[in-house]
Amino acid sequence: MFSKISRFNAALAVCVLAPSLAFAHTGVGQTVGFAHGFTHPVSGLDHVLAMILVGVLAWQLGGRALWLVPTTFISVMAIGGALGMMGISVPFVEAGIAFSVVVLGAVVALGIRAPAAIAAGVVGLFAIFHGHAHGSEMPVAAAAIAYAAGFMLATSVLHVAGITIGYLIGKISEQQGAIVMRSAGGIAALAGIGLFTGLI
Repeated sequence: MFSKISRFNAALAVCVLAPSLAFAHTGVGQTVGFAHGFTHPVSGLDHVLAMILVGVLAWQLGGRALWLVPTTFISVMAIGGALGMMGISVPFVEAGIAFSVVVLGAVVALGIRAPAAIAAGVVGLFAIFHGHAHGSEMPVAAAAIAYAAGFMLATSVLHVAGITIGYLIGKISEQQGAIVMRSAGGIAALAGIGLFTGLI
């Protein structure tokens, strides 16, 4: 029991400390790890849509949600990544990832104005699934710290892209912006259903 807790704490520390430690050393493991970690979130439609939608949602809610929602996602994703790296199973990972696209797309499409804390809690729940997928698919030759830094940085970039998309849509006239936002969220939700059912 103590050994499992120690391994979990070590893996979690790797994920949390990754951004500051990733470039402290050079070598094949770190290079391979960072490259694989960075490409993992951007290589799957499910991850890309969910990450961008988190950013769009953060922009829609505004205020402290603008930083709280993405930060919560990345932080909790680190926990999921640590679980995946350790080989600790989490049920329904693929279904949870697909469902995250459906829910986040629907929330954006409907313009639901949830309190920042609730929004952070919802994205945090989904972050466990995304993080676990990243962590469990880490290549054997990859350095864990660099790999974690890669997928956390890529996720951050996608969140910023989502916030930027939300801002740009918001610059459109109020009526047209709402239509574009609802349409984009609806299309994303439909894509999530396709991913959930295996049609995509």
